[in-house]
Amino acid sequence: MMEKEKFSFIKYISDSLFDFLFPPRCPACSAYVEKRGGWCPACLAASLRVRRLPLGSEHRVISEAWAFGPYQGTLRSLLLPLKFKKRRDGLAAIHSFLEAAGEALPRADWMPGIVVPVPLFAEKEKERGGNQTEMIFREWLTARGWIWRDALVRTRATAPQFGLSAPQRAENIKGAFSLTDDSYIEEIKRKSVLLVDDIFTTGATIAECARVLRKAGAAEVVAWTLASDRQ
Repeated sequence: MMEKEKFSFIKYISDSLFDFLFPPRCPACSAYVEKRGGWCPACLAASLRVRRLPLGSEHRVISEAWAFGPYQGTLRSLLLPLKFKKRRDGLAAIHSFLEAAGEALPRADWMPGIVVPVPLFAEKEKERGGNQTEMIFREWLTARGWIWRDALVRTRATAPQFGLSAPQRAENIKGAFSLTDDSYIEEIKRKSVLLVDDIFTTGATIAECARVLRKAGAAEVVAWTLASDRQ
C-alpha cells in the first residue's frame, strides 16, 4: 500500500471511530445529523435568512450589503468561540451553512471576482490565532473561483465596537484602514470588489473599509456578512 493510500485509510478509520464515539449533531438543537457540520432541516431553515440589508447615507460608499442569517441565535453561538476562544470546532457548521446560503442568494448573475476581507489589527489577529473572517469565507469563495486578496490592513488598534453607539463606532474606526500596499491599485481599479466580514451591526467598519477601496479606484463595493440583526 502506497504511503498516501495508507494515510487515507488510517484517516478514514480514525474519522469513522470518532463519528461512532461522538456522533455528529445539529449545532442548534443537538439532533443527530448525517455528517459533521450538518444541520437538521428545521434549524437550518430557522437560521438561514439571506437578505439585502437596508443602508443609510452613512453607507453610501457601499453599493449593496447582504447578510446570510440573524446574529442572535445559533450563528452567534458559533461565532463567539471562534473569535474569542480560538475554538475551530464550529467552522464545519458555518461552512455547511454557507453552502446553503450560496444556493439561496438571489443574484445568480454574480460572477466571481476580487474578494477582500475586513482585516484585524496585527496584534489582535495574533491573539485570536487568525482572522475569523478569513476562516469563515476564504475556502468557500476561492473554491468558487473568487480571487482572495488581503488588500486592506488595519493601521491602528481600535477600542472594541461592542457597547458603542453608531456615531461612536464610526468615530472609533475612522481612518483605521489603508491599502496593504499600492500594488493592489491596478487590480482594484474600475472593478467590482466583494468585501466580507463576519457581522454587520451598524456597518461602520465595512463602510470605512469600502471607503478605502473606492478611493483606490474600485467601481463599486458589495458587502457580504455571515450574520446581522439589522432590520
